[in-house]
Amino acid sequence: MKKIIFVYNAKSGKINGLLDVAHKLISPKTYQCKLCSVTHNAFSENEQWKEFRKNFSLPLEFLHSDEFEAKYATIDTKYPVVFLEEHQKLTEWIPKREIEKIETTQELIQLIQSKTKSFSNLY
Repeated sequence: MKKIIFVYNAKSGKINGLLDVAHKLISPKTYQCKLCSVTHNAFSENEQWKEFRKNFSLPLEFLHSDEFEAKYATIDTKYPVVFLEEHQKLTEWIPKREIEKIETTQELIQLIQSKTKSFSNLY
């Protein structure tokens, strides 16, 4: 079975969440996580992304960088990043350099849809 794992360039926890909200409000252009910026507004998940996520055909997992490092300690990567997990093996699927070029939620959705079209069997 395939699964897509999204790793944000942000730490988990309430205090870190509050710091992220403040950063997004005060200086959104310098916020360090483009993946966060296109999937969330300052306070919550954006509606277009939420709808896409709910209706997507593959399992999705969302991790903060510290959660990813705790779960996959041997993988060295740059955040944000999206992995494809297949047969318990992770492959970097959308690297940071590609995520940094994305400007809108729709662009991210289209990229994911185009990459999953090549899957002959989604389950």
